[in-house]
Amino acid sequence: MMMEEERFNRIVELVLRQLQEEGLVPGAQKNRPGGLPNQAATTATGPGLALHPDMVSSALAVPEIDLPDPASDAFRWQPRVRNAKDPVALKALIASTSARIGVGRAGARSNTASLLLFQGDHAITQDALYRDVDQRLLDEFNLMTVQTRITEGKEEYLLRPDLGRQLSDAARQVLAEKCLKSPDLQLVIGDGLSALAIESNLRQIFPVIIQGAQSAGLRIGTPFHIKYCRVGVMNDVGDIIRPRVLVLLIGERPGLGRAESMSAYMAYQPGAGQNDADRDVVCNIFEKGGTNPLEAGAFIVQFAQKMMQFKASGVELKLAAG
Repeated sequence: MMMEEERFNRIVELVLRQLQEEGLVPGAQKNRPGGLPNQAATTATGPGLALHPDMVSSALAVPEIDLPDPASDAFRWQPRVRNAKDPVALKALIASTSARIGVGRAGARSNTASLLLFQGDHAITQDALYRDVDQRLLDEFNLMTVQTRITEGKEEYLLRPDLGRQLSDAARQVLAEKCLKSPDLQLVIGDGLSALAIESNLRQIFPVIIQGAQSAGLRIGTPFHIKYCRVGVMNDVGDIIRPRVLVLLIGERPGLGRAESMSAYMAYQPGAGQNDADRDVVCNIFEKGGTNPLEAGAFIVQFAQKMMQFKASGVELKLAAG
């Protein structure tokens, strides 16, 4: 083993000596005998050998590789099928859908470009699942935060959806003390499965809902934010605040590269025992491809008025309104 190490070190010495003599190593001292610096300015690499630190670091340095952002539109929608029979038709086909088509392959596997895009999109999904809503955004809208019965963070939140449907005891006390009771419209923001969805849409949709409700003469409750939120928590909120209509803005489950989609779940007089059949939802709220948040905000106010008119939501509203 020692002989192999000595042999390796001598090879390194020869390579570095040649790089130095050719002026390819920064800071090389070509005037010293043998092309190497003196012993005082060297770093040992093996028995009887001494190399300057700059020479070692320069030789072992990994060059920086600059690649385009795989999630950018120019990169994402670029056709990657080699020798396509109809390149124009291929581009048109790719432009017609968000599905992953025309990505090409390398043998039986995805090519490097497609793999990088997939990994980038998967990272977006992971970030959306595990991050929290930016506190600066919550402060901007003066939203206090309460929490469900999740106590062990995101891992527990993903594994125990039942706990995400129940407010903690501390949250119940806070809402009972600080929230306006029996409003016409109660607006709640929940992180859900994508904090990014809230951050992407709240600035657009929140003012529209508030201003729309005020214009309609509705009494607005105290808005707040729920951490580790599931849709079913609407029942607990309803039991405490007793609103006529409750609107929950919540981040939807992200897909590959799509994490900004938000939903608005709505219920008339929510409370214990209600389920999805008693609720309505405005889904896929996001800019550039989904329901525009400005339009969604106006629709939510109109739909809330419809719920109040018929005193129902979900299946019962559909039956009552015909």
